[in-house]
Amino acid sequence: MHILDAFADTSRFRTLRRDIHAHPELGFEEERTSALVARLLAEWGIAVHRGIAGTGLVGVLRGSLPDTGRTIGLRADMDALPLQEVNGFAHRSTHDGRMHACGHDGHTTMLLAAAWQLAQRRDFAGTVHFIFQPAEEMGKAGAKKMIDEGLFERFPCDAVFALHNFNLGRVGNFALNHGALMASSNTWRVTVRGRGTHASMPHTGLDPVGAVLEIAQALRSLVARTIPSTERALLAVTQIQGSDAPNVIPDEAWVGGTVRTFSVDALDKIEARLRHLAGHIAQAHECQAEVMFRRASPPVVNHPAEARFAAEVMREIVGAEMVDEDLPGVLGAEDFAHMLMVRPGCYAFLGNGDGDHRMAGHGPGPCIIHNTSFDFNDDIIPIGASYFVRLAERWLAPDRPSA
Repeated sequence: MHILDAFADTSRFRTLRRDIHAHPELGFEEERTSALVARLLAEWGIAVHRGIAGTGLVGVLRGSLPDTGRTIGLRADMDALPLQEVNGFAHRSTHDGRMHACGHDGHTTMLLAAAWQLAQRRDFAGTVHFIFQPAEEMGKAGAKKMIDEGLFERFPCDAVFALHNFNLGRVGNFALNHGALMASSNTWRVTVRGRGTHASMPHTGLDPVGAVLEIAQALRSLVARTIPSTERALLAVTQIQGSDAPNVIPDEAWVGGTVRTFSVDALDKIEARLRHLAGHIAQAHECQAEVMFRRASPPVVNHPAEARFAAEVMREIVGAEMVDEDLPGVLGAEDFAHMLMVRPGCYAFLGNGDGDHRMAGHGPGPCIIHNTSFDFNDDIIPIGASYFVRLAERWLAPDRPSA
């Protein structure tokens, strides 16, 4: 493993990560975190541009070598989740109902560590844009908001790269692929309107609950009848609501859930079939159906050339045996997808371990993301930071061949 010498002692960044963990902030509310990041970047001589998508910011660092005009974007997310942390160690959340349960405290710290090191060296030709994004969680699409507010017009990036900690079995191993790494995230709800009545006299009304139950059953097999078996997709029915009383047939009822796909084409087909089924089943019950289908995040699709480049850098840092370049796509979602839709780049996972790193007093649950017992593994800070540094230096090397 070839970690940069500058990260032999990471106590400073371990302390920083735990401070961020102790003060979690939800999407578009990352005031303290954003101010902390801005202050550190400025102290290191990096130009800071704040107020992009509210609490988002970008640090701009130019190399000391003759400028080639090349640019690279390195992105970290800053927001926490609305969860109650059950860990009891010293750096647990100081705010009830908010927790860094996805490791964004660690992502922010790794990028800050890389920014510090690159600012000391500056031995590259071109410009690094350090993108600190708000509101990745809960479908708030902070990445899209930054893009809509002119992120890449103000800070051009030839390519963008990001990391996410993940339970990969081993600490510090990388995993990626050259295509769809994560799925799209979408929510749907079918509301059926009928005519309510007393449950003892169903013949006097139009029962929306019966229609909803039939729709839910039909949707359970929709993917198999719509998407080829060679392509993965998921439609989950997770919510049903009818009457609030056991003896009332309501005026309306609804069913809802999520859809995950690895392509927009598959998503289009599933949405169209869902609307078709819901409308016709409701009509068969003499009811009316209204379909809400919200596309929160597209699939995370890596660009092959950038994925190969990233994997080369990963092997330089941790060795070939610690890099899985052919990871099957996972059905989780990530709004870095919006950035990859408008700029080439690569998203990858970095192994966080199985929880053995957690301090005494951690919660009883597993150390997996979105769990109330989760804690980021500080041992991977130097690995992720070294990757970001080498990625920027290799991408902006004066002798790198043009694409």
